[in-house]
Amino acid sequence: MTASEANRSGEPLLEEEASVRGLSSGRELAGPGIFNDGKAPDALRTIGEVTKALGIRQHVLRYWEEQFPALQPIKRSGNRRYYRPEDVFLIGQIDRLVNREGYTLRGARMALEGADPRDVAGANQQGDAAPATGDADIFTQELVRIRDRLAQALAAA
Repeated sequence: MTASEANRSGEPLLEEEASVRGLSSGRELAGPGIFNDGKAPDALRTIGEVTKALGIRQHVLRYWEEQFPALQPIKRSGNRRYYRPEDVFLIGQIDRLVNREGYTLRGARMALEGADPRDVAGANQQGDAAPATGDADIFTQELVRIRDRLAQALAAA
């Protein structure tokens, strides 16, 4: 069963509904199967169609276009945006990284560009490059020390 067969209304699937049906959610599919508008699967989509299908607000999508060089929809007269199927797929990947996996925009951009995973992990957590291995050990030891002090303070209270 395809997503369009499972969801004839054209509304995005809820996470619970999608998992019950054995499908990915509309956000995870991020492909032509999420649209139920009678257009061909490889048809261009307007910003309104994409945002409705994926549950992302238009201003967020426009901002992502500035932050992710790979996301370049076709622009026609009046700056009207038209998204190709590969653009919709990329938007779905960005949404997954940023909104479900907790990446920063910089970390998501690095992940999509195929950067070193250690660098992506550091950008994901800190917004900057990952610390050197020796620094990470010192950082972990300091966090453990702080945790122990907090536990003692709570026990004394």
